[in-house]
Parts: sequence; structure tokens; C-alpha cells
Amino acid sequence: MKKVIALLSLAIVCSAGTAMAADDDWDHGHDHGKIKRVLLISIDGMHAVDFTNCANGISTVNSGEPYCPALATLGKTGINYVAASTSKPSDSFPGLIAIVTGGSPALTGVYYDVAYSRNFDAPAKTTGNGLAMGPCTPNTTPTGTTTEYEEGIDIDQTKVNGGAPGAALTDGGINSIDPKRLVRDPSKGCAPVFPWEFVRANTIFSVIHQAGGFAAWSDKHPAYSAVASGIGPIALDDFYAPEINSTVIALPAVQTPTGLSCTSIPDPGSDLTAWTNSFQNIECYDTLKVNAILNEIDGKDHLGLKKTKVPNIFGMNFQAVSVGQKLVEKSNNITGGYLDAAGTPTAALLGDIKFVDASIGAFVNELKARGLYDSTLIVITAKHGQSPIDPSRYVSQLINGSSPATLLSNAGFMPDSESTIGNGIGPTEDDVSLLWLKSSSDTLAAVKILEDNPVLIGLGQIYYGPTVALNFNDPTVDPRTPDIIVTPNVGVTYSGSTAKLAEHGGFAHDDTNVMLLISNPSFNPRTVLAGVGTAQVAPTILKALDIDPSKLDAVRVEGTPVLPDVNFQ
Repeated sequence: MKKVIALLSLAIVCSAGTAMAADDDWDHGHDHGKIKRVLLISIDGMHAVDFTNCANGISTVNSGEPYCPALATLGKTGINYVAASTSKPSDSFPGLIAIVTGGSPALTGVYYDVAYSRNFDAPAKTTGNGLAMGPCTPNTTPTGTTTEYEEGIDIDQTKVNGGAPGAALTDGGINSIDPKRLVRDPSKGCAPVFPWEFVRANTIFSVIHQAGGFAAWSDKHPAYSAVASGIGPIALDDFYAPEINSTVIALPAVQTPTGLSCTSIPDPGSDLTAWTNSFQNIECYDTLKVNAILNEIDGKDHLGLKKTKVPNIFGMNFQAVSVGQKLVEKSNNITGGYLDAAGTPTAALLGDIKFVDASIGAFVNELKARGLYDSTLIVITAKHGQSPIDPSRYVSQLINGSSPATLLSNAGFMPDSESTIGNGIGPTEDDVSLLWLKSSSDTLAAVKILEDNPVLIGLGQIYYGPTVALNFNDPTVDPRTPDIIVTPNVGVTYSGSTAKLAEHGGFAHDDTNVMLLISNPSFNPRTVLAGVGTAQVAPTILKALDIDPSKLDAVRVEGTPVLPDVNFQ
């Protein structure tokens, strides 16, 4: 008996260093090889050149030394895809959905967080951002409506928890969504269209969950529970979405990885109506999600309150770099963005990049501490870039000109919910203009108005007819496809704001060329110059976990391939 006890004690001691790694193994009897889990990170706005500059150093920044040491270290065992492109349009919503489905907007039907659909009707209750309520009669022809999948569908978008009943102060999630603020489907008895129902393709979260894996995700809006498309909310064993556009509050006991205390609001003089209005406050917001990831690495839920499993797929988006790239914070006279076309960061942007890097360093350290690092694939990319990098090219077009939606609204071609005339939520325009007309038969007349006013709207290129149908779908067949897409001249944004230096959503190089790094200690470092898409991340993740990528709708329908030059054997 003493001998048995001694042997058991020895076994416990010998296995202590690998206990956590074994604890989160797949429990359905399938051998998933070396990679047991994938940590997926989106650094929103992070260009390929941003990674190059921060990992290698710039002579005029940080005394020429690299200023993202954690990312630089991951690059030493990573494959760096320098010609990676996001979805087009490059908005956060289609950008994220492309990464997790492998699909283009033509398949997923996701063009923007605020877009339009001809086969849905308005919500039963006006959204927080002003998408007006309207009628819906079951089993009748829909009138069409703007679709909103951002903070406006929260029960209370002013609260970090989105107004979820009984939720903790910062615990935003699926219960934060107000079903009455969702657009409705008359073909289904006017049922509300939840975010995961809006997406027309399944995601890696659904596939991995169905394969017996544990899946988790953290993002900036409860609406981004759209990543559960396929099998619905059960695909997400843990989901965390504190509302980014809520009122800024103190976060007791929260400290950023760079040492900034959030116990009191660090930048109280800024506009406190959203976390994105301050270079410092946004770091406190992102730290909520950073802490969630650290808790999940430790085998707990996102708040760290109960033991679960270490996820097989998990991750988050960072918003700090995006804010650092485009914000002009007038309250303290600090301007973000870049100093030149080479991507030299301002002090504000530099600080936000260092914060993100320190956060990723914390993930790596925790994975190592738990014995999970060698069996984890780390994927770092971005939903979108930001345009323009060159600060001299930025133009707020509405200050001295107009926009495509404005001209077509004045001509009576735009549906009420997309029109610039009135008090509704308005058109889908940033540094791109997506135009859904009252009638597709007006397309040629609408295009003529736009082409007759190129200077007024900063016109770059117009897509309509075959050029829309070829890259997306025929708008007379697909209820989600815009009739016209306008990409303006580089740097032109359809905004009248003086608080921005850049924007995203468009097709320009600075909008779409983003960082894409996949890293594991078993990899030899290499740089891939061939063009790839962030949509290829989805099948690559499944391949890494030894799951057939063809389980994804996008792989079967659109042929999305695994990223090149990677071997998981």
C-alpha cells in the first residue's frame, strides 16, 4: 500500500507541469495533433507596415529599438503574410465575419454593421441609434430596411453591460440584446433576426464546438455574437462583449498591462460618451477583454468566477490601435495617427501600440505558466486597416463637399432609412459609400448624377451592374447587395468631423492591407510575399486543429483555401 501511494505521489509530481495541458484536451476521442487550441487576436487597424515598423524599429522612434517586443518575439517563430487583405468592404463587421467564416460578403450577406436588406422589415422598437420602428406583416412582401448590428440594439447602450438584466457592471453579452430592436423577417412570422441568424454562413466556432471543442470569443458589441452563426449561441461556450460605445466609468481593481490604473477614469476631461474618445480610456476598456482572455487561459470563465475549460478556440479584438490611428482628442490637444506616409507613429499611437503589445505579452506569459504555450497556435491579424496612413491626404469631404448618399437622397432615390433627409439612422458611408436604392431600375440615373459631380463627392471609382455582380451578387437577386458602391479618392472620408484623421470601410490599400502573423514555437520564421486574404484564417484554424476545413460553408461554396506555406505536421 505504501508503495502504491508513493508511486501515485510521484506521478502527481511528474505531471504537475503538464496537468493543465491535459485538462483541456479534446474529450471525444479524436487525436488533434500538436496544436490543441488557437488564440485568435484582431488588432483592429493594425497594418502590415505597423507590424514591420514596430518589430524592427524606426530610427526616429524608441531610439531605433523595436517597440513591440512581444509581437517581435512571436515573429521569430511565425509566418508573416505581408500582403494580407481584409474583406471588401473593410468595416469591422464584414472584416470579423470573413475571418471566422472564411467567406466574402457575397456569401455571408454582411456588408457593414449598418447596412440594408430588401427582404426584412423594420424593428418593432426604434434602436438606440435611431433606426426607426416600422410595420411588419407576416408572410407578406417586405418593404426593406436598414439593418443595424452595433450598439443600437443593446437594451441600454449607455451601460458597459449593455443593460443585460442582473448582469455584473461590465458583463455585456447575448442577454444585452433587445429583440424588439432587431430587424424582422416577414417570411418567418416577423421574428426578430438575431445577429447569428443574419450571417448566411457557419463559423469556426460552430464547427469546433460541434467537433467537441470548447469555444469562446470577446468583442466590442453584444451584436458580435454573430460569430455564433451556424448552430447559434450554443456555439459559444463563453462569450463576452462589454459595450465599447457606452458611457465611460471607473473600473475598480482594473489595471492595464502597461500599469495604467482604471480605478478612476484616467482621462476624465475627454468626451465620456464612448471609450473610443480617449487614447487612455480605450486602454482601460480593452483591458476588460484582456483579463477575460487571461481568465480563460487559466481554465475559468471570462470574469474568472467559475472553473470551465481552456478553450480550443478563443480570442478578442483590440480597439486601442484603431483609436490611436484616427483620433484627434481636442480636450487635451493630442493628435493621434502617423507623422508621415512611412507609418511613423505619433506619441499617442505609439502608446496604444505598446499597450496592445504588452497585453499580448501577458497572454504568452500566462500560456507558458500554464504549460500551454507549445500546443497553442497564435493568430494575429486585423478586421480592417485605416486610411490614409499619410496624414496630409485626409479629407473630411462633407466640410467642403458632399457625399453620394446626399446627392441621391436629394434626387429621391434613397429608401427612407438610408436617406440623409430626415432624422433616421442614415446612409452607410465612411471612406466608402454603399448605396441601396428604392428601386434598382434607377441605377443608371443614379450613376449619372454621381459621375456628373466627381469633385463634389471626391469620386474615385463607381461599381454597379456587372462590376457589382461579379465581385458580390446581382442586387436584383440578392436582397443584401448594394446597387452601387462608390470608393472615393484616397484619403477622402464622407464625414464632417474634425475629430478624426482616418477611417476605414473602403477598398484602399491602407484600409485593407493588414497584419497577419501565425506563430507557434515549432515554426521556422518566414515571410510570405504572395497575396492572401484574412478569410483564409478560418480554414487554416480548422486545419491546425485537425478538423476538415470543408466543414465551413465558405470553403465548399467559395473555395477559400488554407494559408500557404504552413505545415501543422
